[in-house]
Amino acid sequence: MKLTRRAVAALMLATSATVWAQDAPQRLPSIPLNAGMYNIKAEVAQTEEQRQIGLMHRKEMPVTDGMLFVFDERATRCFWMKNTLLPLSIAFLADDGTVVNIADMQPQKLDSHCSEQPVRYALEMNQGWFAKRGIKPGSKISGAPFKK
Repeated sequence: MKLTRRAVAALMLATSATVWAQDAPQRLPSIPLNAGMYNIKAEVAQTEEQRQIGLMHRKEMPVTDGMLFVFDERATRCFWMKNTLLPLSIAFLADDGTVVNIADMQPQKLDSHCSEQPVRYALEMNQGWFAKRGIKPGSKISGAPFKK
């Protein structure tokens, strides 16, 4: 099949737009969450593509912002930091918002950080956010996803 110049130009434009989109941070709708008296503005990553991109390519994130990863099924969940520029802490959350475990993750590393039991939720915040607020396994995160 022979491509016309117009088809080649359109393909090049589409390809460059796709590459640009993958190198730019995604911005997703957010919801309010709470960790005791602390407010969180969490973007919600609920599709496979949104979860794969996560917080990649961001150079900064406000202190009270984070990203909530939502999965359809409970399973052991593992995260890594390829193309993620910020040091993050991740809390793996039970269906009721109880913190199962928390891990600190270093930027641009491929080390896996996994939940200690099957979960449907994971919340990423700036590294140290949970520790500075005394949030640890057994603490509760509240908000719409965790209501029965």
